[in-house]
Amino acid sequence: MARTHDFGKVAVLLGGRSAEREISLKSGEAVLDALRRQGVDAHPFDPSEQPMEALLRQGFSCAHIALHGRYGEDGTVQGALELMGLPYTGSGVLSSALAMDKWRTKLLWQATGINTPRSILLEEQSDLDAVIDELGLPLIVKPSREGSTIGLTKITDARELPAAWRLAASHDSMVLAEQYIEGMEVTVAILGEMTLPLVRIQTESGLYDYEAKYVSQQTRYFCPSGLSAPEERAIQAQALQAHKVLGCEGWGRVDAILDKSSKPYFLETNTSPGMTGHSLVPMAACAAGITFDELVVRILELAHVG
Repeated sequence: MARTHDFGKVAVLLGGRSAEREISLKSGEAVLDALRRQGVDAHPFDPSEQPMEALLRQGFSCAHIALHGRYGEDGTVQGALELMGLPYTGSGVLSSALAMDKWRTKLLWQATGINTPRSILLEEQSDLDAVIDELGLPLIVKPSREGSTIGLTKITDARELPAAWRLAASHDSMVLAEQYIEGMEVTVAILGEMTLPLVRIQTESGLYDYEAKYVSQQTRYFCPSGLSAPEERAIQAQALQAHKVLGCEGWGRVDAILDKSSKPYFLETNTSPGMTGHSLVPMAACAAGITFDELVVRILELAHVG
């Protein structure tokens, strides 16, 4: 592990102006505290409160990105940091933008043989009956470029589809209708070239939506996952491939659902996942013997240089 003073003055980017601002503030505070405990000269920086160029004026040498969603996880902040010549954690501009766009993620995954649920771009003038004929019921309707399952609806009746589209469209002009896969939800955390132990997620409703993530007290997490070692290794290998196909690097998290035959269907890659003490990547790291403080420093060691 690098000597912590070698990092110089580190900006922890947090908050921002996405729909995930409140979650980002919690992640950022946790990252900031961990870096400071490890002796890193770290300071909070909220891009919604001051311009990005202030990073240079204030003498920062690199950025630890704890932003989630748009204007933080979608390549925009990454591009600004590259223009300023500041190294930053996580994936680069193109891979961040691709991973944020679930539709384009799926196109790349399908082209490279990575299994993902079938989907259709949904527009106001779409033939809804044809969409249901193609994907079946139930199905998932969600914004293509939003995080934390914001704007997501599971529908079981064709009459629910217009309202689900309107909700998703209120968050993004691109709306995805996606085949619903019934099964076990898992997530694979990635740190450099290493995959961490799987986390298996069990929800009361069977859907890991915003309510299950941030509100419900009934959501349960299992790490170790309970899968056999060969099953887990196979899913980890496929998740790492899915991550790399998008050009992602540094660290991240790949989400999947295992159907009744344990076949994985990959849903999305998160290039700046949650980093509170209760988030999934720290949970997987803990199972691998990596403390939260060690994890935060390792992520910083992997900082991207444009």
